[in-house]
Amino acid sequence: MSDTERGSGATAARRARPFAASTLALAFAVALAPAPAERAATGTQPAVDGEAERASIETWRAERIRRLTSDTGWLTLTGLFWLKEGENSFGRSSSNALVLDNPSLADTAGSFVLHDHRVRLVARPGGGVTHDGHAVGSLDLVADTQGEPTVLASGSLRFFIIERAGNLGVRVRDLDNPHRRNFRGFSYFPVSTDWVFDARFEPYEPAHRLKIVNILGMEEDAVSPGAVLFTRDGREWRLDTVLESPADQELFIMFADETSGRETYGAGRFLYIPLPKGGRAPLDFNKAYNPPCALNDFATCPLPPPQNRLKLRVEAGEKKYAGGPGHHS
Repeated sequence: MSDTERGSGATAARRARPFAASTLALAFAVALAPAPAERAATGTQPAVDGEAERASIETWRAERIRRLTSDTGWLTLTGLFWLKEGENSFGRSSSNALVLDNPSLADTAGSFVLHDHRVRLVARPGGGVTHDGHAVGSLDLVADTQGEPTVLASGSLRFFIIERAGNLGVRVRDLDNPHRRNFRGFSYFPVSTDWVFDARFEPYEPAHRLKIVNILGMEEDAVSPGAVLFTRDGREWRLDTVLESPADQELFIMFADETSGRETYGAGRFLYIPLPKGGRAPLDFNKAYNPPCALNDFATCPLPPPQNRLKLRVEAGEKKYAGGPGHHS
């Protein structure tokens, strides 16, 4: 899928898979259908202990920053190159098809060869490319949509193949990325129980298929098993959810609101919620966070669908990141 994941390792690989409809996803929507009496219930604000909520959010924020600043965090991204059919040479020299001016890279390190939607690395002898600590000659590469991607290394750089909307590309991390070393942390709206809801879940039977456009203009299909509904400022609001993988225990929400482009990132924010039970789901906007594209120029974040653009100021969660793309000081 596009870049939405909060974690790394197996979780990140699973969340990197493309949106896809499946019989399991359709069965999920039916299984979550509430009883008739529950259908009439309103998304309400439960009684939440303020101190417990603040402690919970502080723990959540600390874990998010730990992931972001890790070796596999979004702050390490330093390049993204889409492959053309055939040979794609890469290296530091401007004569290559894929050019990355980084001291960890040889003038020409080798080539990524794309054929029949498969990618093979052909390394140049002495080019410094390794896999699992060993020098590489040639190697078939697994993309992130197939599970854990094959990771190549050259000095502080890490390379792997991603697939987005049928396009294959080389994503590059730099473990010494200045964005990682100089991470400023986030600013936030105050934690408030006013933005915690016992939302009503309205299942779609069968599950809806959503067309999701990412920040690069690529389209992907998403499975929406239903919407969550909550009451704020005297009216009911709804947000379509996405089931990224049939085995997931969370639903993904992309949303924009009246703070977007002002206090918060212009393209919207992300939020995960637990799977609904009995037609209800906890919805905590204090956990609304910046997509990876707010942190760097090399992510492929999905954009909120039109129906998830709220005419409401959601004054909760992360604010705009001061060190992100277009912010220099």
